[in-house]
Amino acid sequence: MWVECVEINWPLKRPVRKGGVGHRMSDAFYNFLWYTGYHVFWASSKPVVINSEVTRRPGPYLLASNHTSPYDIPLLMRHTARNLDFVSIVEVFKKPLVGWLYGSMNAFPLDRSKPDSPTVRIILERLACGRVVAMFPEGAFRSGEQSVTHGGNIRPGIGRIAQLAGVPVIPVVVLKSNLYARPLNWLPIRRTRYSVIYGRPLELRPDLPKTEAAAELEVRLKQAFVELHQTLSRSMEGSPMPKPVSSD
Repeated sequence: MWVECVEINWPLKRPVRKGGVGHRMSDAFYNFLWYTGYHVFWASSKPVVINSEVTRRPGPYLLASNHTSPYDIPLLMRHTARNLDFVSIVEVFKKPLVGWLYGSMNAFPLDRSKPDSPTVRIILERLACGRVVAMFPEGAFRSGEQSVTHGGNIRPGIGRIAQLAGVPVIPVVVLKSNLYARPLNWLPIRRTRYSVIYGRPLELRPDLPKTEAAAELEVRLKQAFVELHQTLSRSMEGSPMPKPVSSD
């Protein structure tokens, strides 16, 4: 099904959403991957998922995630209630099969060598049509002390995009997605244990000038990554949680 940019009321789970970026797009392939992958990951895993309900909010927003492995993408697809338009590095799209796969699910490339990349315009157009754009602000795989979950850096810009589009940013932390790099962890015995936690939406402060508000949001985003990681680590270790943990 082709999708066009029109005003609509947003269904929540696996919506066939309407949005455009100057050309026709289809969510059919994304939805096919979701339905196919859902059963594969359900059969092979027993994850801990916290606060996924926050992703059911209607309208546009940015989803900002840490990035430890390629498997972050299918896990975010599984547990986020809205379809996601992923921003990926341009090098990925140079690989014919991967580039076709990503493009077919409405992902698009980011050329990090261009400060004012046309990607920013694409992001703004997608958000203007009510879509959800998923970004990895670290710009590459990061683990251990280099990860944003341990205080590592993010690339500047997501605050500015949120400010230009007038949308909130929802932080999310994924842990142990790299377990799927081991073939045995794909077996349908529900033993692979990864975890995902979503934070509350971060809004721009209206009392600050635009440039300062964008920078301040990025500071809060970095702090949210650290705090979410700490909460999720306690959950994985079996420590008491301040709020109930939902698994799916």
